[in-house]
Amino acid sequence: MRMTYLDHAATTPVLPEVRAAMARALEEDFGNPSSVHGYGRRARALVETAREQVAAAIGASPSEICFTGCGSEADNLALKGAVARHGGGHVVTTAIEHHAVLATAEYLRDRAGVALDVIGVGADGVVDPGAIAGAVGKGTAVVSVMAVNNEIGTLQPVTEIAAAVKAASGRTLVHTDAVQALGNIPVDVSSWGVDLAAFSAHKLGGPKGVGCLYVRSGVSLEPLIHGGGHEHGLRSGTLNVPGIVGFGAAAEIAAAEVGAKAARVRRLRDRLLEGMRAAVPDLVVNGDLERRSPNNLNVSLPGTEGETLLLLLDQAGIACSTGSACQSGALDPSHVLLALGVPPRLADASLRFTFGRDSTDADVDAVLEVLPRVVAQARRAA
Repeated sequence: MRMTYLDHAATTPVLPEVRAAMARALEEDFGNPSSVHGYGRRARALVETAREQVAAAIGASPSEICFTGCGSEADNLALKGAVARHGGGHVVTTAIEHHAVLATAEYLRDRAGVALDVIGVGADGVVDPGAIAGAVGKGTAVVSVMAVNNEIGTLQPVTEIAAAVKAASGRTLVHTDAVQALGNIPVDVSSWGVDLAAFSAHKLGGPKGVGCLYVRSGVSLEPLIHGGGHEHGLRSGTLNVPGIVGFGAAAEIAAAEVGAKAARVRRLRDRLLEGMRAAVPDLVVNGDLERRSPNNLNVSLPGTEGETLLLLLDQAGIACSTGSACQSGALDPSHVLLALGVPPRLADASLRFTFGRDSTDADVDAVLEVLPRVVAQARRAA
């Protein structure tokens, strides 16, 4: 059976160019980048080249890149590090954030006594900058609003939010989880005006187990991991040289291809939606369809259950998702869709299709070929 992979928001295949770069780092430049001998210097040079590649891809300076183990670690470092270093007793975020942000904010509230405001959104899934700024006070340590929602793909007005927050409180740091942004939309953290931004390699053709936090020059954070003072003192521990090399290569490719890729996957996504609407006329699109990452389509199919749909599609050779892939396999209704006001039964009937660099018309054809049968089976089983 030919398998069709349309779950690139969960993870992406490692690009051939990335595999080649990582293989060289594994086989030839295996030194510890903190060592002063030749092996170490060569490994350090690879790390610094990757740092330059990632920085260039996001509009930052290399000194503003702190490599981490993943995007979730970067989010944790941003929020916990900001609160611990700046002493603010208040955090503002939104109801549609990734759990790496929401759970961290709730931890700070429950364990550190930090006040927490979670701002809601409308049915379009787009955050109102005024609502965010209205919650900011002198004691607000950090505001966290994601750039691209991982479930419904809605684009958040990060630049407007950052400006509004800074106008309300110049001392408040602005963080964005940009894990779903790089490779799908142009990224420029400098023009966004944010202080902190999280990224992850495996969302853009790089390896799992490596990410980074952009830390604007002049911003200080308390580290989560103490030890040898690696990564400008922000993240101690021996660096994952092959992973970082792969991240650098993937980031460079993602930034170079983002325009052409966006146009191509948008066409595929729109063709899939057109075909799905023809097959399932009562289909509901979740979130704003225009202010949206070009690779994302999140729909609800009334009268079905997402888990059943997912399993039937998998049996038919289609890999997609019911929402985030970062909840240890949980198949409860999406907190993002519930925050949009989607009724629980309709939220439970959702599917997320996300396209990538290697997606083709054949993938769309494969979904549309099996969809009527799958929906009919799912409705009988509901």
